[in-house]
Amino acid sequence: MPTTHTFTPTHYYSTIGSHPPVLQIAPGDTVLTTTIDAWGIDSNDQKVAEGPNPMTGPFYIEGAQPGDTLVVHLDRLRPNRSTGWGRPGLAQNVVDPAYVPQLPSRDLLTYWNLDLTAGTASLAEPMGALGSLTLPINPMIGCFGVAPADGQAISTATSAEHGGNMDYNGFVEGTTVYFPVFQPGALFHLGDGHALQGDGEMSGTGVETSFEVQFTVDLLRGVRSGWPRGENADYIYTAGNARPLDQCVQNATTEMLFWLQQRYGFTAAEANLLLGYTVEYQLGNMFDPAYTMICRIAKRYLPA
Repeated sequence: MPTTHTFTPTHYYSTIGSHPPVLQIAPGDTVLTTTIDAWGIDSNDQKVAEGPNPMTGPFYIEGAQPGDTLVVHLDRLRPNRSTGWGRPGLAQNVVDPAYVPQLPSRDLLTYWNLDLTAGTASLAEPMGALGSLTLPINPMIGCFGVAPADGQAISTATSAEHGGNMDYNGFVEGTTVYFPVFQPGALFHLGDGHALQGDGEMSGTGVETSFEVQFTVDLLRGVRSGWPRGENADYIYTAGNARPLDQCVQNATTEMLFWLQQRYGFTAAEANLLLGYTVEYQLGNMFDPAYTMICRIAKRYLPA
């Protein structure tokens, strides 16, 4: 029978790789746990780990083997403290070089007050014409994934086929994410919660904070995937992680074509036609070493 596990982390990793598992779980099981922010600050505003992006986990999924696909249902993602932080300046690579001298220093920080009852984030110190800018929160996971192939341990500052620091603001509560399995047990890690974030994480941060997390795992045995996939009530999508930008577009688009043929039985010609006329692209990370591009198709165009 499926089991619900409550797990309290005592240590964290800033690489995703073949670390010793902190908990062994089975397909169908649910985990209740917490994450800390990108600096290693917990729900009590105490620094408990070093960054970047310290991860909770890894969780070993019984029966998972290379060539399978791990299914992760994001059941609950909630900030568990009333503060967050971020940087005001955009990354140099997203503006014209002539504008770079006007960018705020990377040393500057902004602090935010989180009203979890109202579901808002407000600047803790008013900023000129923005005042105490108040925005709706949209809690999301910035960095998560599985152990990569060949015994690698990849920094949580970047991303690749295994997932990692994708910073896609569609990885929210209620979505299902699929990861290719490269190592026995998959070794699933997660962290880097954002109360909200614009497309691309253009400043290199969201509103960084600690989280309460609930997720449920499943396993598609013998179903091979190449890159992270996801779905919500309205869309299916794939994530390509690489630099330059055209390479991550190619990764995400090719993965979507494979998925359309694998899951829905389309021929290559049918998948190409459908993608060509219905595809939507969204930016994940545009700040870190590997960019993330999301390729998505509305479910209304797909067989039930």
